[in-house]
Amino acid sequence: MKTAMKHNQRIVLDQIAREQYQQIYLQGKNGDLSCPVCNEKVRLFLGIQEHPHFYHIKSPEKACPEPVIEEFDPIIIERNGFRIPQGRTIIETTKGTSLFRSAKPIECTIPFKKNTTANPLKYDSYLRQLASNGVVLDDNQSAAVIETEGSLLVLAGAGSGKTRVLTARTAYMLDVKKIDPRTIMLVTFTSKAAGEMKNRLLSYPEIKKEQINKLVTGTFHSIFYRILMFHEGSNWSSERLLKKDWQRDRILKEAGKELDLSEKEFAYDLVLQQIGLWKNSLLFPHDIKPKSDWEEKAAFLYTKYEEYKVQEGLFDFDDMLIGCYQLLVSSPSILEVYQNRFHYFLIDEFQDVNKVQYELIKLLSGKHKNVCAVGDDDQAIYSFRGSDPSYLLEFEKDFSNAKMVTLEQNYRSSHEIITAANDMISKNKIRRKKKMKAQFESGIHPVLFYPYDEEEEATMIVTDIHEKIMHGANPSDFAILFRTNAGSRAVFERLASSNLPFKIDLDSEAFYERRIVKSVLSFLRLSLNEDNHQALSDILPILFLKQTVLKDLKAESILKDCTYLDALSHIKTKHAFQEKKLKKAVQLIRSLKFSPPLKTIETIEKELGFIDFLKKRGNESNQQDKGSDDLKDLKVAAKSFDSIQALLSHAEHMSAMNKEIKNLSKHFTEAISLSTIHRAKGLEYINVYIIGAVDGSLPHDYALDSSRNGDFTAIEEERRLFYVAMTRAMQELFISVPQNRRGKKAHPTRFLAPLMKKKNK
Repeated sequence: MKTAMKHNQRIVLDQIAREQYQQIYLQGKNGDLSCPVCNEKVRLFLGIQEHPHFYHIKSPEKACPEPVIEEFDPIIIERNGFRIPQGRTIIETTKGTSLFRSAKPIECTIPFKKNTTANPLKYDSYLRQLASNGVVLDDNQSAAVIETEGSLLVLAGAGSGKTRVLTARTAYMLDVKKIDPRTIMLVTFTSKAAGEMKNRLLSYPEIKKEQINKLVTGTFHSIFYRILMFHEGSNWSSERLLKKDWQRDRILKEAGKELDLSEKEFAYDLVLQQIGLWKNSLLFPHDIKPKSDWEEKAAFLYTKYEEYKVQEGLFDFDDMLIGCYQLLVSSPSILEVYQNRFHYFLIDEFQDVNKVQYELIKLLSGKHKNVCAVGDDDQAIYSFRGSDPSYLLEFEKDFSNAKMVTLEQNYRSSHEIITAANDMISKNKIRRKKKMKAQFESGIHPVLFYPYDEEEEATMIVTDIHEKIMHGANPSDFAILFRTNAGSRAVFERLASSNLPFKIDLDSEAFYERRIVKSVLSFLRLSLNEDNHQALSDILPILFLKQTVLKDLKAESILKDCTYLDALSHIKTKHAFQEKKLKKAVQLIRSLKFSPPLKTIETIEKELGFIDFLKKRGNESNQQDKGSDDLKDLKVAAKSFDSIQALLSHAEHMSAMNKEIKNLSKHFTEAISLSTIHRAKGLEYINVYIIGAVDGSLPHDYALDSSRNGDFTAIEEERRLFYVAMTRAMQELFISVPQNRRGKKAHPTRFLAPLMKKKNK
């Protein structure tokens, strides 16, 4: 049904502006819409694979006949004894009105051909024994297992069973080759992965627990920290470790006082990230050549941070690897001991190694050169942590005579999904050529859908998931993936207002708790309560005032018997122009409460100089997480509210929900996963939704800026990120292409271009 009534006004979907669909959806949810035929309550269905339509809440299957709309037959109502004609639509038909754009499948043009070449039984008896125990390996997997001598690069594509290969290879080395387990080092990127591999090894025939316990397994940090502790235990005691971010943050903030950096507003967390990147790349303070004002500040803080650690005898997690590297380089005798001790190295997720990790493996394997590196350059997505896929791409340079085995059979995703992912990633120029092959076809094509904006995107996804769960799906079958945590704001809110169980990353920051968003909301709180001490404290940096001014404001408030906000206009500074600005700011802040939320934020942005503040304080320095982006996202959210009190209440509720969901996430076994693409790597789900597939989101703005300057490495990593997202899906993949993002017209991500060209041929 295309027609509904709202307070005697007729709503015809084909005759209203496209941007109003979400508003009408909310009106239906609030019980404001009714059927023009039977007068029962109705709602607007906003899903992915069906056109928008109204349905009866009590009986969704009920189908009233579409009312006949006569152009010149107005609705007549009686009011105060008079018969008054009423308009039939909320918004009259407008030429050029954007209509709902139907979802489109990404059609597969390559016919499915089941793999019939795998024949693991042609190898030795051990592999036949594994097959009889349920560990069946295809030809390439088998080759990777039995090729134990010399260096080997295993290109393990998405879903190709690399964990099975690593564990089967280790078992083969122990049982068939009779290699001493103490000479084998198995390195993973997480303790969880190391534990899973040990547990899986226990299920292999003839493998004893005593053998597994003698293997040297763990993460880079855990293994090399043990070496450090053995040789220099007094210098590397865990009591000297800076375990918490707040400890490191405190050191930087103390150093930042020398540059007069604001503790509240300067991005110290980003400096910590940058310092980690430099250290993992073996770049020390004297090596840094700053390229911007922000990098100059970060380099200064890096120098002070390292000086403080040396002075106090402290170290951080990055120092564990650097310290071990320096120990081995400076002590040839110790290096020789470990080169003789370890004969075989198995490195998981090799595409994610950084410089210091790579150099450590090179040093230790220098004598025997038996390195088995397992990874996929198409899934290298951690350059911001110092990871460098070039070590995988150029493996043969440092490990001469290395062999290579490519695992191209995908055991996770359907043929339709894998074909689309192959076509998309093939446009990367710097990669090892490979094409994954699926083991099954589902007959279900990946789907592109086109919401109007972020709000409608969230509604459509949650509606689609709800429909599927109503038809028997489990909540854990679903994952919603996004480029950055800030991009999940709308979908988090929609899920929070539903009755669907979902979980989020424990370290994901609530949108309304983000530094920039919180500062803007503090202006609104101060407008409603001019004596709000905390709100006043939050906005002082934006007005370029130090926190010490608070004492003066309290004194002025008592002396002049006025509010804290009024006291701002009486504050004396060293600059007349600043005092004049403060007086103007007081009037502007006071006037905010009379305007709708969107307009108030625009006032804060422009007339109160918030954008200037962001630039001067360095909040725009981070390529991937700009403060002005948070401001744009907040403006999108604000459009849904009529008053600033309503927006503030909503913000408080969502922040509380974020904490509650984090607590519940620990206990959920059946829940929808809400995750960044980075966090979803290595996981799999039956159904995956990728949101924000538009230029500026995925690929991110910073990658587009880099490509305009001739550097395409960031764009290629963003394409790899998209590939990782696509290959998380097992059966159904939905890609959202919003028509508008952050209040402006959006363009579909360039990564979809090869898929669309193929479809148009």
